[in-house]
Amino acid sequence: MPSTLPGSMALLLSVLACSSQRGEGTPSGVAGASQPTGGNEDPGTVAGRGNSAGSPGGEQGGNGAGGATGLGAAGRDPDGEASATGGIGGARSDGGTSGSTSGSATQRYDAIYSGVPWYDDQGNIVSAHGAGLLKDGDKYYLFGERHSDTSNAFSGFNCYSSTDLKNWKFEREALGVQASGRLGPDRVGERPKVMKCPSTGEYVMFMHTDNLKYTDQAVGFATSPTAAGPYSFKGALPYDGRNIALWDLGAFQDKNGDGYLLLNGGDVYQLASDYHAATSRAAAGVSANGESPAMFKVNGTYFFLLSNKTSWERNDNYYFTAPAVSGPWTSRGKFTPGDTLTWNSQTTFVLPIAGSTATTYLFMGDRWSYPRQGSAATYVWQPLMIDGTSLSIPAFHEAWAFDATAGSWADLPSSGTSIDDNAAGNGLNQLDYAGSWTHTGGGGLGDGESRAATSGDTVSFRFSGTGIKLYGVAAPDGGYATLSLMTASGASVATGTLDFYSKYRDPKNDLRYVSPHLASGSYTLKLTVAGDHGTWSDKAGTVFGSTGNYVSVDRVVVSDEP
Repeated sequence: MPSTLPGSMALLLSVLACSSQRGEGTPSGVAGASQPTGGNEDPGTVAGRGNSAGSPGGEQGGNGAGGATGLGAAGRDPDGEASATGGIGGARSDGGTSGSTSGSATQRYDAIYSGVPWYDDQGNIVSAHGAGLLKDGDKYYLFGERHSDTSNAFSGFNCYSSTDLKNWKFEREALGVQASGRLGPDRVGERPKVMKCPSTGEYVMFMHTDNLKYTDQAVGFATSPTAAGPYSFKGALPYDGRNIALWDLGAFQDKNGDGYLLLNGGDVYQLASDYHAATSRAAAGVSANGESPAMFKVNGTYFFLLSNKTSWERNDNYYFTAPAVSGPWTSRGKFTPGDTLTWNSQTTFVLPIAGSTATTYLFMGDRWSYPRQGSAATYVWQPLMIDGTSLSIPAFHEAWAFDATAGSWADLPSSGTSIDDNAAGNGLNQLDYAGSWTHTGGGGLGDGESRAATSGDTVSFRFSGTGIKLYGVAAPDGGYATLSLMTASGASVATGTLDFYSKYRDPKNDLRYVSPHLASGSYTLKLTVAGDHGTWSDKAGTVFGSTGNYVSVDRVVVSDEP
């Protein structure tokens, strides 16, 4: 294939963009957007392109330099969680996002896939970030933040259910915006975690509540007689006559039913027997600069996972071990290979899945994508390897599944027909490029990639089958693309937004999209370069994030499995 691919071929299908989910940072480089410094950093000053105005807390916002619809004023909490108002896209009132599937898509998946959009039973993108999982009966309940691409203000916590952790049913909005108070309009609600109280049988949800400037922190709680809710908000969780003024909340339930709350900085609070108050601080300052805490227990050893603070940039998360929740805690270092940045994610929860012969420990992470948190942020769920006090995710598992009865897991072998990016043309199983795409690398399958950075550049792919996967390399100069999947008649099947940014290039882990199972037929997948990306800066003026708008196509894989 020539270094420059043919442009302006006739494209028969229109772009269907999508949006909405959660993230970390203050991108100043999404064209037309201002962005806050975010979830993994110490307090800093937001720097945005274009006109900006400082907030009372020293944050800066403003409109960016053209392109997408502008994001408004932005702010963030004292420990780095970001907030923003303004807009690209928006959340749906039914708990979904404007990215969706319809028509012949059945929303069925054969494996757990990381870093790609997930669609629920209603065809909407799963929106449940900063999440926790609860096993109740034969179902898993996923609780997380519903996000949009327009604001970090609390818009509700969603609840989904699943029997296999691969396919998700939207249950309901578990807790919505309150008329007033700590979770009222223009407030912050983050990182919901639910535990069933063994002494009362009640389901108790905990969350971080705050104002949009992150100066009014308090752990809040809500209750429900059923796992899926709805939950009734009770206010701030009391502790010794005062609120717990911390954020980045996690939760852990020991095997004896004792409940604990985990906070930024490595503080741990034990709950009362009814889970309606905190009674003691079980551990303090385990990791002064840590956030996004998670805890679990294996054979008498407690594992405590946290992330660093690096603004919205992903980092190498790390862990501690102890013989008791109270400690002493021993630092063990990071649990993914060097400089993989926790496979481009931030810890949110760990769920042990016990079976008859084994236990799988499910690591749950968020791959934030500020400002397009509603549409482009995804999830990284991987099996943890544990040996004594050693914890690791030594390799990235593209597709894997677990046996709920046995408690074991296995990789799902790759299948389907692979078509390389250099198969250019406008026929069946060919990539129809329009615009200034360039090809790099060799001519063999997976040897190179095709890239474009100009807004409106497209690539379309016609195929017949029951599913499709898109691979493209994320890189330091990666940007956003909108994706649409359509039937041969042009009816929309699925839409989404893909983020091609990563601090490092990793062509071995380049899966960007997996369609739900499709009715056997003819389809067209179309990718459109958005022409924007996210950047942000800290208080010292250090700039993080992408340096370009590039979108990458490495290959597509077509499935015809029934």
